[in-house]
Amino acid sequence: MITRIVKLTILPDKATEFVTLFNESKSIILNSEGCTYVEILRDTQHPQLFFTYSSWDSEEHLNLYRNSELFKNIWSRTKVLFADKAEAWSLKPCNE
Repeated sequence: MITRIVKLTILPDKATEFVTLFNESKSIILNSEGCTYVEILRDTQHPQLFFTYSSWDSEEHLNLYRNSELFKNIWSRTKVLFADKAEAWSLKPCNE
């Protein structure tokens, strides 16, 4: 299992648009092969700071999604909302 966390700093006037885009995309992402969970989190102290949190059966499944047209479409619509460069981590349990 792979957990993917992506930190996104969104332009203050684009936060609502970002949340809407995520909510429109969530079920489609969940239908991607190997995706078992996806959600968005918002920092309580910095409302322009968001994190996406997703779980994947394997790194291969995550990479299939990241190389898909679906991802490219979502990412192109998302990155224009950024106030700063995105940061991402792929994590796995320590017992694997």
